[in-house]
Amino acid sequence: MAKRSINEKCYVYINGKILGYVKDGKTYTNEIRTARRTGVLSGEINVAFVPKLNAVHINTDNGRIRKPYIIVEGGKSKLTPDLMDKLRKKEIDFNYLLRHGIVEFLDAEEEENTLVVFKEKDITAETTHLEVDTTSIFGFTLNMSPFPEHNNAARHAMLSNFIKQSQGLYATNFNLRFDSRSYLLFYPQAPIVSTSVFKSAHMEKHPSGQNFIVALSTYYGYNMADAIVLNKAAVDRGLGRSMFYKTYSDEERRYPGGQKDVFKVPPATAEGYLGEHAYSKLSEDGIIEPETIVDEGDVLIGKVAPPRFLEESISASGLEEKIRDDSTTLKAGEKGVIDSVVFTESTGATKVVKVRIKSLRVPEKGDKFASRQGQKGVAAYIVPQEDMPFNEQGIVPDLLLNPHSVPNRLTFGHLLEELAGKAGALSGKMVDGTAFAEKGSQRIEEYGKTLEEHGFDKFGDETLYDGITGKRFQAKIFNGVVYYNRLYHMVSNKLQVRSRGPVQILTHQPTEGKARQGGLRFGEMERDVLVGYGASLLLKERLLDQSDKAAVLICKDCGNIGYYDYIKRTVVCPICGGTAMSEVEISYAFKLLLDEIKSMHIFPAMKLKE
Repeated sequence: MAKRSINEKCYVYINGKILGYVKDGKTYTNEIRTARRTGVLSGEINVAFVPKLNAVHINTDNGRIRKPYIIVEGGKSKLTPDLMDKLRKKEIDFNYLLRHGIVEFLDAEEEENTLVVFKEKDITAETTHLEVDTTSIFGFTLNMSPFPEHNNAARHAMLSNFIKQSQGLYATNFNLRFDSRSYLLFYPQAPIVSTSVFKSAHMEKHPSGQNFIVALSTYYGYNMADAIVLNKAAVDRGLGRSMFYKTYSDEERRYPGGQKDVFKVPPATAEGYLGEHAYSKLSEDGIIEPETIVDEGDVLIGKVAPPRFLEESISASGLEEKIRDDSTTLKAGEKGVIDSVVFTESTGATKVVKVRIKSLRVPEKGDKFASRQGQKGVAAYIVPQEDMPFNEQGIVPDLLLNPHSVPNRLTFGHLLEELAGKAGALSGKMVDGTAFAEKGSQRIEEYGKTLEEHGFDKFGDETLYDGITGKRFQAKIFNGVVYYNRLYHMVSNKLQVRSRGPVQILTHQPTEGKARQGGLRFGEMERDVLVGYGASLLLKERLLDQSDKAAVLICKDCGNIGYYDYIKRTVVCPICGGTAMSEVEISYAFKLLLDEIKSMHIFPAMKLKE
């Protein structure tokens, strides 16, 4: 008997479940499409024929991403000039085109059966659809960037992230909101070079960046690689200045047994009392007042709570009830001014307090900036204006970008934006930088013409003078206007310093993470470096002395860990009862390992050498 394949019959699947089979999948698919376009079937249905599997997939489920395309039939677009005129005059709308089979929505699966062209002039006999708008192949975020089609595709993912991370006017009612963390740029500007999506989404109402004058130049080695140099005078005038808001909140919880938390200044008798100075900034009700300057460790919300365990609730005298301090304090490394305090109620009718802190963030060394072309950089030096390069008009760049950062990353959109921004600034007009524009290659000539009309070099090159020596640079330097975003990666939020501090209870090693005042991990690879250099004492200091050094007593007879008996004033081995002991320094984590081995009924004996 001949071997039958599963693909002999053309199975039809609806949302992944087999419905039945048909003789010819391609014809069946075309019938469904015709029915959808004529309005017999719903426009929400998508159908795809998979020749590889000889199967038809019909999708009607929710959550599919769908995109509109203009239908092409017989080598002609169904959106005729006559229909376009009616659309412009608003005689018909987009829904009319959907109902009359001129535009249809396709999902990812059905797109596999199509041949789509960008422009009407490219239509051939095989073409099935035409793009509604060429920029629609990009998402919303990428469409915020001008000239993205001139950049390397790998930059697209990066610049989309940077645009999401930029500080700006994120909401116009920011003063009424209590977001856990938020950033607000002081002087946001609309970009000189924008895109059609930027305009149609009205992003200029809440922009997230500023137009910087950028020169592609080195500066005494300060802007090597991705570092940038900023003009101090521009920073002092408000360039990239922002405010950081953070909200702390707490509530009066209720516990079984009728006990509850209370907002108040904790009394000195409370367990875990932090000392009088910690509560000095609280008002009588135990809550801090607006406009108070606070620093790390200051109490923001005073609160007392019942003890964690019932037997603790009555103190030795048997009269007063024991309480513990459960106040909210400002985290380590944070400071600022109390911006707003609000009292509200939770759904369970418990009292809630929210305290919002603001802190001014002036750009400093280590703060991150990025253009809309994925050119990220960290401020390495903020130079006084008199030491910055200047041109013949006395114009000083706000930012110096290393020229090497463009050619190897293929971000030619950055150069184009710089040229277009300069032309726009001189002519006083907004420049359109939408992807795949009609006049693609003529744009550069157009900008060059504008620059020449205003007495500049047509390619944006200028003679610059060194601010320190006053000498003219021999090479001409390209400069222009680029829209830069200040990102929320700020050095003041990431600063982590520790000399001595808390340790973990289990391993006696330093705690982990900035929130717990942790140390920096000295890992496997860092150890290899010191081993390679033969710096054994430094290695011992790092991994033992400054970590979890523990002095233990080891029995010379049986090799077990012993202890000091304070009553008999002698050392004892719990296994053999011997008193011949040696004190040895080991890592506490090693002692922990020995204990774990003992828990599995294995006896680890340690032999000592003198």
